[in-house]
Amino acid sequence: MTEFVRLEVDNGVGTIRLDRPPMNALNRQVQAELLQVAQEAATREDVRAVIVYGGGKTLAAGADVKEMATMSYSDMAPRARALSAGLGALSIIPKPTVAAVTGYALGGGLEVALGADRRIAGDNAKLGFPEILLGIFPGGGGTQRLARLIGPSRAKDLIYTGRFVDAQEALAIGLVDEVVPADEVYSRSVEYVSQFTSGPALAYAAAKKAIDGGLDTDLRTGLDLESELFAGVFATDDAAIGMKSFVENGPGKASFTGR
Repeated sequence: MTEFVRLEVDNGVGTIRLDRPPMNALNRQVQAELLQVAQEAATREDVRAVIVYGGGKTLAAGADVKEMATMSYSDMAPRARALSAGLGALSIIPKPTVAAVTGYALGGGLEVALGADRRIAGDNAKLGFPEILLGIFPGGGGTQRLARLIGPSRAKDLIYTGRFVDAQEALAIGLVDEVVPADEVYSRSVEYVSQFTSGPALAYAAAKKAIDGGLDTDLRTGLDLESELFAGVFATDDAAIGMKSFVENGPGKASFTGR
C-alpha cells in the first residue's frame, strides 16, 4: 500500500494520482511510491494508457527542500540515482502516457511531467526549474530530458535563470503540447489517452522503445533498433488482425486484442 501516490483505473486508463497536500512535495517516500505505482501500471493488463495528475491546484511544486537541506554530499551520493528513478518513473511505462499539469510543475514536479510522452497543461500552469536559486540544479532527469525536448539553449536558459514560464510560453517552446482551461485538464487528458485503450498495445510499446531508444544513440544504431522492433511486432496477434482487417474492410476498423 502507498500513502501519497495511488493508481486509479477506469476503462483502461490508469491515473497515477499524487496526493500529498498542500503542494505534493516530492520527498523520498513520494519518489519511492511513484516508482512503485509506475511499475504496477506498467504490468497491469487492465491499464492500457496512463495519466499522472496532482489534482486541480498543482501537479507538484518540487522536491521537499526541508528534507534536502539537511543532506550532505555523502548523504546524496548513494541515493541520487534513486531520486532520478522516482521522478522519472513514467518513462519506464511501456504504454502511452500523459502528464496532466494544473498550477505548478516546478523542479521535481516538472521532472515527473517530462517523463511522460505528452504534456497537457491548464491555462493556469507555471513550469520551471528553480533549483539554481537554491545553489543546486535539476538532478531528477531534468537536465537530460529538458534538453532533448526543447533543445540545449532553451534548456540552459530555464535552468540557469530558474525562471517560471506560463502555459503559453511553455506551448511556444515545446515544453507542453496542448493548453486547455484549467478545469478541463484532466478530462482532456482522459479524452486523449482513451484513443489508445483498445489499440495494439505491443505496437505502442515497440514504437515507444524505438523512439526513446533512438534518441539515446546515433542514427545507424537507432535504425537497427527500429528494424528489430518492427520485425518483432509481426509476431503479435494484433499485427495479423490489423492487416487482415485493412485488406478486407479498409483502415481503422480492426478490433485489437492487445496481444
